[in-house]
Amino acid sequence: MSSWYTVCMRHINKNTLYCFSPPVMLATFAIEISLAAYVTWRYKLTSITKLAVSILFFLAVFQLAEYNVCEGSFGVDSLSWSRLGYIAITMLPPLGFHLATRLAGRRDTVAVAIGYTMAGMFAAFFMFAGNGLTASACLGNYVIFKTAPGTSTLYGLYYYGWLIVGTVYCWMMAKRQAKPNQAAALRALMVGYLAFITPTTFVNIVNPETVAGIPSIMCGFAVLLAIILAGEVIPKYYKMPGILQFSGVARGRANAKTAK
Repeated sequence: MSSWYTVCMRHINKNTLYCFSPPVMLATFAIEISLAAYVTWRYKLTSITKLAVSILFFLAVFQLAEYNVCEGSFGVDSLSWSRLGYIAITMLPPLGFHLATRLAGRRDTVAVAIGYTMAGMFAAFFMFAGNGLTASACLGNYVIFKTAPGTSTLYGLYYYGWLIVGTVYCWMMAKRQAKPNQAAALRALMVGYLAFITPTTFVNIVNPETVAGIPSIMCGFAVLLAIILAGEVIPKYYKMPGILQFSGVARGRANAKTAK
């Protein structure tokens, strides 16, 4: 306990990256849950929109959990919020890959099943294993989590592995698409992946101490993915105006196209 507290305090004292503070976590939650509601309202619920909404929802859940680790809201202990947050982010890689397969007009059932199986195993471990997730600490601008020895490496391989697979898959499938809307949607999703993988990696290289906060920092940058997902990926796939171009007239046309 004392060594864990000492490490946390060192991070607090040296921390200068203030873009993921609790108020920002709460604002990010509001953006992501609003985007989930927006996609649900604007588009016909298909497998693609359901997957997009699921990604936005789980991103929002992590931000809410992270905020409550720092603020201790609703009378729930921080470790329970941490477990909820970890389960939420654990589901994101297979959901993203699953969405990419549907945007490409493919199913790739085996790969999708493997992704969800791995996610389920990690989620069950973090939720039910006594030593799965043992502590968390709010450092003022991001949260770090303490997991069972060796788990972080395996989890990192799982997480980054599926993110890389998803990025490469989008790139490869976009090149093969005959339909411009599907190719554009896949390229937009690839950009969404890179929008949060690249800055997270850069921050970790510049300040190696932030490696302990990768889940928190990565999901902080993932708000860029959320915006691209709702504002570019889904509109491009359905050949509809993006968020900034959306108007009452456009909405009528968009609804007509979606209904076809």
